[in-house]
This record gives sequence, structure tokens and C-alpha cells, in this order.
Amino acid sequence: MKSIVNRVEVATNHEIELINITPHVVDLVNASGIQNGTVFVLSLHTTTAITVNEGLPDLEADITSMIQDLVPEEKTYRHSLFLPSDGQMGVNAPSHLRGALLGFQVFFPIQDGKMVTGSRQTIYYVELDGPQHRTYVVQILGE
Repeated sequence: MKSIVNRVEVATNHEIELINITPHVVDLVNASGIQNGTVFVLSLHTTTAITVNEGLPDLEADITSMIQDLVPEEKTYRHSLFLPSDGQMGVNAPSHLRGALLGFQVFFPIQDGKMVTGSRQTIYYVELDGPQHRTYVVQILGE
């Protein structure tokens, strides 16, 4: 079995931002030579997420609104207090909680050299504490 690990850098531009990474993931799978296996996509940050949904601007706006409604900035969070472990105030509790709700990884099968996805599925890298420089990993396993 072959394993290929790709680290992908992304610069985000907004506090909350959905970035379509599907074309890049597809390109990595196509270049891998793997015919049958699995592709995993995961974020290396706890204030980001990886999610799948239909790739439409109105849904992107709805997802942004939903996570802001579910985890409002104005609420008092324990992570907004002094953190002895960091020696400073925690200021991004909503970003961590939003990431926990959305999740940090997805995977798809690879069959006959192609990712098996629904016709409208889009893989989003979701920035929740931006703008920042971020990294996600694409691991391709198979033969």
C-alpha cells in the first residue's frame, strides 16, 4: 500500500471564511497514481474546520450565519478568562467551539483513480479565527 502526505498552506483573508479546496484535493488524488484507496483531508488547527456541503454562495453565507448564531461572540466563555497555561487571556473561545461543531476532517474513497463524491459535494476549508496563515493535510492511501 502506498501513502502520500501533502501539507497545503493557505492564507485566509477574513475572520470567518469558507474556501473551496475541492479542485486542489482532486488534483492531488489524480497526481498520486492511486487507483483504489482513500483520501483524508484534515486541518492542523483547532480554530478551523473541514466540512462538505453543496458549493453555492448562498449556502456559504447560511453556514457562516448558522455558526455565528450557534456560538455568538457576545457570550461569556471560560476560555475568555486568564489562562495560566498560556499566561494570557483566552480571546478566541467562539472560534474553538465553532470548529468543534463543524469538525476537522473528511474522507472520500478513491475508485478507479477518481474520488468518489456526490455530484454537488464541495470540500471547504473553514477559517474561524482569521485572517491567518494555515495548513491542512491531504493523505492519500491505496494502491
